[in-house]
Amino acid sequence: MGAPVRVVPECGAERLVIGWSTRPVTWCGLVVALVALAGCSPNDSPDDSPTTPTSTAEAAPATVEVTEVDDILGDLDIPWGLAFLPDGQAVVTLRGAAELVLVGPDGAATDVTGPGADELVDLVVPGGEGGLLGVAVLGSDGSAVDLALYATATDDNRVLRGTLDGSVLGELRPILTGIEKAGNHDGGRLAVGPDDFLYVTTGDAGNPPSAQDPDSLNGKILRITADGDPAPGNPDEGSPVWSLGHRNVQGLGWAPDGRMFASEFGQNTWDELNLIEPGGNYGWPEVEGEGGGADFVEPVAVWPTTEASPSGLAVTEEAVYLAGLRGERLWRVPLTEDGVGTPQALLEGEHGRLRAVEPAPDGSLWVVTGNTDGRGDPRDGDDRILRVVVD
Repeated sequence: MGAPVRVVPECGAERLVIGWSTRPVTWCGLVVALVALAGCSPNDSPDDSPTTPTSTAEAAPATVEVTEVDDILGDLDIPWGLAFLPDGQAVVTLRGAAELVLVGPDGAATDVTGPGADELVDLVVPGGEGGLLGVAVLGSDGSAVDLALYATATDDNRVLRGTLDGSVLGELRPILTGIEKAGNHDGGRLAVGPDDFLYVTTGDAGNPPSAQDPDSLNGKILRITADGDPAPGNPDEGSPVWSLGHRNVQGLGWAPDGRMFASEFGQNTWDELNLIEPGGNYGWPEVEGEGGGADFVEPVAVWPTTEASPSGLAVTEEAVYLAGLRGERLWRVPLTEDGVGTPQALLEGEHGRLRAVEPAPDGSLWVVTGNTDGRGDPRDGDDRILRVVVD
């Protein structure tokens, strides 16, 4: 498995009721803190907060086995983001081509066309780690599905919104602009939380101090409405910032009990899995990995950068799964009653770089490889989408 992995214990489930953790901001104190927030949800009820645990997850098995790996689709050119539609298909973004592809459970692929698809080709300016990145489903009405897309344009990174009807994408409109772009650290993951608000990850775009600047959109996790406005209940009213002090987050997901997790690229030493708390400061560039002190939130797990470089993230009922690029493996971090367990490496070196992972409607995981991005060693049929079953 390589170098050792450290796991930071989390606050115990029973302490959610009876006390405070020694960490600066934790689930224990968060329950109390959220009560004091004005308008902490659309219904002004702290119980509806996306990060307030509603139940304690059952302890997951310490280890699992990969029992099945199937190719869903191959020959993809720099696939990056993946989101499942209500009809069971997945929409996949191609970073450099600035195109969308629909992929059925049987691997049938359909190119997305229409005015929105044409706009993407004209608007997106691929370069370095930028291009057409994250995708999320905002909602649906019959066959029409509202999509959010994260794209690198001429002057910035931005979030776009458009309606996909069948395989036709309607005209796009920007809902969030002004995120600084760079050759590296563009963030780009989009996810809709249990509160139905859109979460956007941004990188520091090569300017580390921006991660600590509350007025900058960079080095943050942002929480916005479907129209791009700061969501009700954000830590600072009128600001889209949900958490700060991030170097380059590219994975987001929520456990059944409401815990929000994010994967983060380190610089030279430690990659991180973080438990995200509203208003939490995760330390970059003052600290990488553990040991930031009382001013910063500690990661719940860290890896040497050679072992992970985690991009996409998926959370199931039993574990957090992180797709490792440089590490060329799928990390599984079991959920426990009081935090997380010891990480387990899966698919180690078997499929090269792994870019994204998403829970599929049938209970499997869809894993996207990342070998054609200029940093990998493409194999015949790369890049591909894999269907992975663990037990």
